[in-house]
Amino acid sequence: MENIAVIGLGNMGTSLIEGILSANIISPDNIWATRKHTEKSLDLIQQGVHVINNNIKAVENAKIIFIALKPDVVPLVLDEIHPVIHEEHILISIASGTSIKEINDIIGDKPGIFRAMPNTASGVGEGVTCIATNSEDEESLNRVKLLFNHLGKSIVIDENLMDSATIIGACGVAYALRFMRSMIQGAIQIGFDSNTATEIVTQMVKGSAELLIQNGKHPEEEIDRVTTPMGCTITGLNEMEHQGFSSALIKGIVASFEKI
Repeated sequence: MENIAVIGLGNMGTSLIEGILSANIISPDNIWATRKHTEKSLDLIQQGVHVINNNIKAVENAKIIFIALKPDVVPLVLDEIHPVIHEEHILISIASGTSIKEINDIIGDKPGIFRAMPNTASGVGEGVTCIATNSEDEESLNRVKLLFNHLGKSIVIDENLMDSATIIGACGVAYALRFMRSMIQGAIQIGFDSNTATEIVTQMVKGSAELLIQNGKHPEEEIDRVTTPMGCTITGLNEMEHQGFSSALIKGIVASFEKI
């Protein structure tokens, strides 16, 4: 992999670099990252990452450029760095809500432009990243996919689905963790200590996901395997549905989508 620049070291930019370092696909010395207060990224600095507060210098030292900024800051930074962006660059925006056209309008058609929506699980190599692009360069697309595949799994989608991908893939981490927190609270109420409850729930969720990944089945098929007539599982499921479990989750997803 070539040198990369990560413009913006918030939660997503930091998780991206942590995942890259964990996967050992790029040396820390080949990573340039920027933030206003560099001392807030002391851990990355100690690992050998170049953390600076000069966006132009970071871009000049990299082949692949990640824009990991809040949407309202993206136009200002693109306007700053566009004079040093050239055709051989690959530019990947992981900023939500900023379209490829909006990026093109500022920097022109010089590089291949990609939008990507990873999630914070990329930091531990288990992320999911949705990718959209206006580039017809298959080689560049394959390089982008390869990079994100090292951080979990990448999926190419149409750009008009990027907002939906943000809700399901990125916000979805919070939804899943809130569900897990509730499971842990319930486990404590029926007798487990907090540490044991957490250990059981986290492994149960991991195993449940693997069932779908490895078997390729619909969730309902796996649910049927553990719901016996008049059993405790169906009793619990029915009570959750009576209380609006599925409906609340769907409404939350739609509310997040409307907000974005």
